[in-house]
Amino acid sequence: MLRAFAVLLLTLPAVASTQGGTGYQAPRHTSRNSPFFLVPDEATLRMRADAGMQIEQARDPAVELAEHRKLDRALRALLPQRAGTVDAYVISIALDSDPVFGREARVAGDVLGARYGARGRTIVLAGSDGNAASALPRGTPERLAMALARIAELIDRNEDVVVVYTTSHGTPFGIIYHDADNGYGAISPNRLREIFDRTGIRNRLLILSACYSGVFVPRLQSDTTAIVTAASSERSSFGCVADNDWTFFGDAMINHALRKPQPLRAAFTEAKALITSWEAQFPVRPSEPQVSIGAGAERWLAALDRRLPPAASQPVGRPAVETSRELMRR
Repeated sequence: MLRAFAVLLLTLPAVASTQGGTGYQAPRHTSRNSPFFLVPDEATLRMRADAGMQIEQARDPAVELAEHRKLDRALRALLPQRAGTVDAYVISIALDSDPVFGREARVAGDVLGARYGARGRTIVLAGSDGNAASALPRGTPERLAMALARIAELIDRNEDVVVVYTTSHGTPFGIIYHDADNGYGAISPNRLREIFDRTGIRNRLLILSACYSGVFVPRLQSDTTAIVTAASSERSSFGCVADNDWTFFGDAMINHALRKPQPLRAAFTEAKALITSWEAQFPVRPSEPQVSIGAGAERWLAALDRRLPPAASQPVGRPAVETSRELMRR
């Protein structure tokens, strides 16, 4: 019973979030009955996720027009690639409206943009950080596809690299999209592979923060792909409570390991050790983060690594393990 309770505390979103004493209340998941999941069997769910199905309801047309304009501005602001230089383009996307994901996506965009020299070539798609309504375009499966399509127009596909960081909840068939009580959907491994195939983006670094995210490895791995996931295909990851600043994986991989001038594989090793030490403090089943780096990806990673910032930047926010310990004491 204790084990089940710990997993619940560490993985389920809170129903409300207020930050910094501002009185602002972030969007809430007031209903657990997502229309995306109201189907009789898992096969239908997988079919919906593979098809890129997304359900939107009760949206204010004026708000949606403003969202469209935000996305258009962000996509237009992306700089073109530089011939003869391995340029990195970064997309950091929060696919759930709980503020932990919005906060994590914002910092991930900063860290990855600085690490890979992608200032001006980084786009962050995320809801509120808990302090105020988001000035960023909202993260949805459709907008991830649109951002990748725009970047595909800008890059040299034989030379440049696309870095995607996703943060949300996950299931054994993919990453969940859940925006308050208005937006629902999922991105499956088949769907993400299809998007990359259609856009022609082959050089890609995928860092996926979600439960069961290892399910993406078999379908997305390739000679020119590097992929890091928060968990194996059969395990949960932890720390994704609405009031946290970080998930365990985001804190370890983004906020610590990737801030340092070390290769991706070394960063993964450091992050996995950190996560293992944090998880050992709770009665949970280890998440078992995964990594796969193709031989071709090693070559473009080496080119990017030669331009890493010479010094580490400092972690920010409340450590995920500390906030999770506080929840356990309540």
